[in-house]
Amino acid sequence: MWKKIFDGLLTRLIVTGRIEVTFPDGTRKTYGKGGALRGSMQVLNDRALRRICLKPELGFAEGYMDRAITFDGSTLEDAMRLAMRNLAKSGKMPLWVRMAERAKFWVRAIKQHNTPLRSRFNVAHHYDISDDLYRLFLDRDMQYSCAYFPDPGTGLDEAQAAKKAHIAAKLRIEPGMRVLDIGCGWGGMALTLARDHGAHVTGVTLSKNQLNTARARAAAAGLEDQTAFRMIDYRELDETFDRIVSVGMLEHVGVPYYGEYFAKVSDLLAPDGVALIHTIGRCGPPAIQSDFLNKYIFPGGYVPSMSELALPIEKAGLWHLDIEILRLHYARTLRHWLERFEGHLDKVRAMYDERFIRMWRFYLVCCILSFEEFNQAVFQFQLGHTRDAAPLTRDYLYRASAPAWQYAAK
Repeated sequence: MWKKIFDGLLTRLIVTGRIEVTFPDGTRKTYGKGGALRGSMQVLNDRALRRICLKPELGFAEGYMDRAITFDGSTLEDAMRLAMRNLAKSGKMPLWVRMAERAKFWVRAIKQHNTPLRSRFNVAHHYDISDDLYRLFLDRDMQYSCAYFPDPGTGLDEAQAAKKAHIAAKLRIEPGMRVLDIGCGWGGMALTLARDHGAHVTGVTLSKNQLNTARARAAAAGLEDQTAFRMIDYRELDETFDRIVSVGMLEHVGVPYYGEYFAKVSDLLAPDGVALIHTIGRCGPPAIQSDFLNKYIFPGGYVPSMSELALPIEKAGLWHLDIEILRLHYARTLRHWLERFEGHLDKVRAMYDERFIRMWRFYLVCCILSFEEFNQAVFQFQLGHTRDAAPLTRDYLYRASAPAWQYAAK
C-alpha cells in the first residue's frame, strides 16, 4: 500500500528534473521527464516508506538519519534540491498532507508558546550541546548567523566581520553609548562594539554555555569594564539603552510574542536611539515551520513573513528607518559551515554518534536549500522613535565600510 501511495506522491510532485527510486522490494522507478537536475535514492524498508508518505519532510529526514534512506549514485543535496525545487514549482502534495499543514498553521501559537521558562528550555536544546562543536564549523568569532559577503570570494571570517561592521554602521555608535545586545550568543558582536567603537554593551542570553564563553572572552580581551553579559530574558529588562542590536534571535520569539517583543524594544530604546533587528525572514505569505527543525534543531522556532512583523512594529510606535533584505548571503554562510563540518568529521565523531552527524548534515543542507530554492532571506530592520534618528540616505554605510571590516577581521 505504501509503495503505491509513494508512487502517486512522486508522480504528482516531480515536474522538473528526474529521480530514480529503489524501493524496499528491490524494484526501481524513475520519476520526472529529465533535465539537468537529477538524483537517486534508495528506500531500504517499508517503515521509512510509510513515514515519508504520512509526514514527507520529517519522514524523509528521519529515514536518512536512521540509514533507512541512502543516495548511492547521488547525494543528499541532489535529492533534496530536486524535491524542494519541484515542491516550489508544483506544490502537489497529497490532500492529507495539505490538510495536516493547514491544521498546524492554525495551531502554531500553541507550539510557539515561548514563555520565559520554555524559551530557556528551547535555547538549551540547541545552544548548550557543546561549544566545541560550534568551534569546528563557525568563524573565529563564533558568529552563528548570516554573514555579509561584499563579493563572492570573501572568506567566512572576513564576511562575518563585514556583517558586524555593516550592523555597527547602521547603529551609528559613538564612544560611551550604552548598547543592548538581545541574544548575544558567544559575545562576538558585543565585544566588537566595545573594542572597536567604545560602547558599553550589555549582552543577554538564555544559554549557560554562551554566557560562560562570552564572559571568558571579555576577560581575555580586557573588556570586562565595557561589557556585561547576563543570563536573563529580554522581557525582564527595565533599563534604557542608546542602541539595541539583536542578531538571529527573533526566529526564537514566536508569532504570539511579536507584539511583546517590539513593544519591549520600544520601551528599552532611548527617545533618539536606533535599534537593528537582524532575522531570517520569509519573502512570501506566512507558512508553517519545518517539522524537522522544530523537533530536532530549533524547538519553538519560526521564520516570520514581512507581513507578520510590520503590524507589531507599527503598534510599538517605531519608525522603519530602513529595511534591507540580504539575499543568498545566508546560503553562502551555510555552505562554509557545511564544508567546515564535513572537514572535521573525525573530531565530530569523537563527540557524537553517526545519527547526530547525519541529523546535523541534514540541518545544514536543508537550510542552504531553503535560501536557494525557497523564499527565505534575511531581514535587517533599522528602527527608531523618530524619523531622523538615522541619515536620510544609505550613503553613510559605504563611505568607510571596507577599512572597518578589514580591520575587524584581523
